[in-house]
Amino acid sequence: MRQSFLRRGLPAVALAMGVLLSGCEFEGAYDLPLPGSPVDEDNSYQVTAEFTDVMNVVPKSPVMVDDVTVGEVIEVDRVGWHAMLTMRIRDDVELPDNAIADIRQTSLLGEKYVALEANPDEPSSERLGDGDKILLAETGRNPEVEEVLGALSFLLSGGGVGQLSTISEELNNVMTGRTSNLKELLGTLDNVVGTLDAQKGDIIHALESMNNLAATLNAERETIGDALDVMGPAVAVLSDQHGELVRMLEALDELGVVGTRVIGASKDDVLSMLRDLRPVLTQLNNAGGSLAGGLSLLLSFPFPEKAREIVKGDYANAEIRLDISLDNFLGPVDPGEVLGDLQKCLASGKLTSPACAKFLTNLNLFQKLKDACKAPALKNNAVCKAVNAITLPGLPGLPLPGIPDLPLLGGLTGLLTSAMTPRTTADLYGEELT
Repeated sequence: MRQSFLRRGLPAVALAMGVLLSGCEFEGAYDLPLPGSPVDEDNSYQVTAEFTDVMNVVPKSPVMVDDVTVGEVIEVDRVGWHAMLTMRIRDDVELPDNAIADIRQTSLLGEKYVALEANPDEPSSERLGDGDKILLAETGRNPEVEEVLGALSFLLSGGGVGQLSTISEELNNVMTGRTSNLKELLGTLDNVVGTLDAQKGDIIHALESMNNLAATLNAERETIGDALDVMGPAVAVLSDQHGELVRMLEALDELGVVGTRVIGASKDDVLSMLRDLRPVLTQLNNAGGSLAGGLSLLLSFPFPEKAREIVKGDYANAEIRLDISLDNFLGPVDPGEVLGDLQKCLASGKLTSPACAKFLTNLNLFQKLKDACKAPALKNNAVCKAVNAITLPGLPGLPLPGIPDLPLLGGLTGLLTSAMTPRTTADLYGEELT
């Protein structure tokens, strides 16, 4: 009897001792070790994954890779409005650090498990390790059997199945008696699809160009916005001036009609002028570089341009600059003091002007002109210089050489004109040679 008691009491004592040694916290059957665990705690690493819905996944649910059990779920927690699974995975299982996780079912009515696999869109060379976390965006689940059956029930009862008969009947009505047209339509569609397929490269290029254009417009949206803001007042101004713009266009239309008529009437004359100009322009073109040389020689005629560096002195390389200003000639003349013909004569700058003719044909007026030229303000006046250089019989000074007695001064204008005409270079050289 004693041995029987010991056989029956030892397991109970061992169980009680295990409970006492494990501490005060005991969460039920999930804390009891189960035989055949797929992973050893000492040869594994832990990974967490967030799910919007874990359905009925519980601790001890398997974790699989390619339908092979590599671990198990050890804890299910709620974090905010989603669930957090803690999984233990064997050390020899290598997964990328951006692995994705799905909750699946072994069969239609089978148990749930967590499937881990590599992300096909973003390959990674880093390995999933202890403490890594699979984010909510990288997790998902398959639809439940109840969801599939509910969707099928909706389709069969109130979905599109009831409308298939109506659709089929309408298609029959459309096709009845129009088989040849439908056959031609299908052939045309085949050609259209073939053409589109042949031009898919151009279509892709056009779409890429549109994408670049859209990107450019998006980058310049502030500038475009400013331009649109400025266009508002401009459009308002154009609207206010609509009448003037219309009248301007009408006037341009009339001008175009007149211009067309003028061009049409003068076309023959213009063509004739162009034909006459053609030989002249041809000869100018044939002259080529000689034309520029001839123009350069014209500036130094009758001597070549190089003669300026050879012959020094006399008139060969002389340069004359003439600066004419009535202010320099007349000086500060007060219009209130100098009036009439005398002012006009002095302002003309030459004795041959009509204003000075009266003074040259009348002795008394000529004397008044000489008296007016004695003023210091008119010292540099061109008319006064010419008048002061002339002495006539009966007036103070010597008579002009070669001029006989001129009682009426009738020929004085012609004489002064010839005397004031500049002598040419030939005259100068002829006089110097004699």
